[in-house]
Amino acid sequence: MMATKHEQILQYIANLAVGTKISVRTIAKQQQVSEGTAYRAIKEAENTGLVSTIERVGTIRIEQKPINNIDSLTLKALLKLIDGKVLGGSAGLTKKLDKFVIGAMTPDEMIRYITPNALVIIGNREDAQKLALENGAAVLITGGFMTSDAVIAKANAESLPVMQTSYDTFTVATMINRALSDQAIKQDILTVAAVYSPLSKVKTATPDGTVADFLRLRGDRSDFALPIITAGGRLVGMVADAQVHSKKTTTPLERVMVKDPLTVKPYLSITSVGHTMQGNGLDVLPVVDDSWQLLGIVTRHAVFASMADLNHNRDAATYADQVARQMSLIESTRVDVADYRLHTTPMMTNQLGTLSFGVLNEAVNTAATGFLNRAGRRNVLVAQLSLHTFRPIQLETTVNIHVRPLELTRHEATLDIELQTDGLPVAKALVTCQLLERN
Repeated sequence: MMATKHEQILQYIANLAVGTKISVRTIAKQQQVSEGTAYRAIKEAENTGLVSTIERVGTIRIEQKPINNIDSLTLKALLKLIDGKVLGGSAGLTKKLDKFVIGAMTPDEMIRYITPNALVIIGNREDAQKLALENGAAVLITGGFMTSDAVIAKANAESLPVMQTSYDTFTVATMINRALSDQAIKQDILTVAAVYSPLSKVKTATPDGTVADFLRLRGDRSDFALPIITAGGRLVGMVADAQVHSKKTTTPLERVMVKDPLTVKPYLSITSVGHTMQGNGLDVLPVVDDSWQLLGIVTRHAVFASMADLNHNRDAATYADQVARQMSLIESTRVDVADYRLHTTPMMTNQLGTLSFGVLNEAVNTAATGFLNRAGRRNVLVAQLSLHTFRPIQLETTVNIHVRPLELTRHEATLDIELQTDGLPVAKALVTCQLLERN
């Protein structure tokens, strides 16, 4: 099957050398297509990470990023994190940090751990600083120490930053570990960018199209929705079966389309999109950029299939994960209720030494979600949580959490949750959940 003009342009862009500058006009002239076609292809290439638009520079070919990419921690971001300053090599601040090495060994031992894009954290040891730069690694000098002019000159020549911070090595290593952990958590969050259908695979029409055009494009699909775009690719409306019902086939789509329709951006989480779809009874949502240029569509099927496949195997990476790790289900033959046990730890307390209100909220959230998961409801979103505490909960206390459903429908659940310690009630919650399931 012959590739479309759109696909040919994307392939042409993919074959360009990294750093090549492109524009709508040059692509249109080189590929002999309209500027509108060239523009749409470039926008898709930008969204899929093939190109990037830089202010005052233009659009250039870059190394392709993963579709759900969250940029790695850069040395520039690290500099801000540690409240540091650059002594030399500032041209390399955009480099990504792959790993860090603490220079607490002899140069002969240290060299095996130093690799390009690493960061060597060191004190006032000029031999180790030079060794790092010679092997393509940046340098972070802790304790507020300075370095020699020779090291700074080499840093500038190699475009490898030499940075300084007043923090000690242990504090800096802890801060970097936390930043890298936060980055990994962001990477695990599934967004629209990972599941939507790009523009090249989407059927569209212009406002001057007719109902007959819609019926032809729809075929026999019952969940079809048609984006209406201008010649330049800007979304102006959506048309579904409800809009064309009983209309003449000659009726222009501009007269029946839903103007200013609900849209989503590629960076939104699929959970929030699923909630929007279910709440508004939509099977399709258009995906647009900040200028309302159509990038593609995301379907209800794709969103909920992805939610069902999510694998939450992070090793207590988030606050919620840490609370969940301390909770266990109390086995029972009853399926209409559930009981959980929360083992409190020092990290759960506030400055007064009692269980923090935020931890209690998260424990209630986890218990409600766990109960509904056991009932076969996999995609649960807590919509409202009302928590009332009666007495403080002390450190190293075991909290029993009893979950009882008040109402359970196809799309919503209301749960009564009671928390006890030593047989006495300490808190009570009323939780309303949205159940994001396929129709």
